[in-house]
Amino acid sequence: MSILEKLNIDEKTLEKLTVQYTPEQAQTESTFGYKWKMREFYENEEIKVKQREWLVERYCGGDEAMFRNWLKGGGKIIMDAGCGSGYSGMIFWGNYLKDNLYLGVDISDAIEVAKERFKEAGLPGEFLKVSVLDLPVPENSIDIIFSEGVLHHTDSTERSIKYLTGKLKKDGLFMFYVYVKKAPVREFTDDHIREQIASMNNDEAWDALMPLTKLGKALADLNTEIDVPEDIPYLGIKKGKIDIQRFFYWYICKMWVRPEVNLNEMNIVNFDWFRPLNCQRHTPEEVKEYCSKAGLNIEHMDVQESGITVVARKN
Repeated sequence: MSILEKLNIDEKTLEKLTVQYTPEQAQTESTFGYKWKMREFYENEEIKVKQREWLVERYCGGDEAMFRNWLKGGGKIIMDAGCGSGYSGMIFWGNYLKDNLYLGVDISDAIEVAKERFKEAGLPGEFLKVSVLDLPVPENSIDIIFSEGVLHHTDSTERSIKYLTGKLKKDGLFMFYVYVKKAPVREFTDDHIREQIASMNNDEAWDALMPLTKLGKALADLNTEIDVPEDIPYLGIKKGKIDIQRFFYWYICKMWVRPEVNLNEMNIVNFDWFRPLNCQRHTPEEVKEYCSKAGLNIEHMDVQESGITVVARKN
């Protein structure tokens, strides 16, 4: 039995599916449809290995045994809410998907790329192009919702958490990652750049961000540390030694750099950050409140400089 059959989603329901966009969501749909088609810029195998290590660190505390606890008995329905090209879902769940049921949902045309990538990897999965806030999925029907870096790209992170929680079975797991608020200068700079490229088309925005990416690489190539003598709390700056590129990255402006990737592979990460108009950032306190109001009990929360990872169970 397919996932859609198991969820009582028939052909008539699928035929009636339409995606309603607010202006911000229309722009976000365009952004990620554009990004995920550029497979040659994000299929780096070294980065995939490191990405999975980071995912397991954040969601599992580094303990791979957590998968056995979450998926005990097999046959679990895993809904990837905002799956894009299936990138994070494939990396994180991997072969565990062979004994469970994966449903990828996304607002953008990246859903077609996801189908292609799953087929190439020999992994089972079904996909729907639909908003994560307008799902044809019955209430109380999903075992696990996985949403890696997506909810902050909706019109309301809080509303998304509440809505999706309704789709979970009692004791079901909600696993998600959202951006955390950064240092004040970086918050300002990031939003300023986002506004500057908002009127451009995707190709123009891609080109406009490349000089920023090149500057990040130039800073990284210096391979130089600075020593911040004292905390500067009103700027969110912490004392201690830090590479100069990372200093700019965390406190001035996002310029993602990794030595094992090329400029296009770096630029796609910066494009992912600056291009979407919907790009909310949150404090841990806000996320805790959203979960509480939605009826979620947080079992694990990992707060890093980049974002907040949550594993929560529906009451």
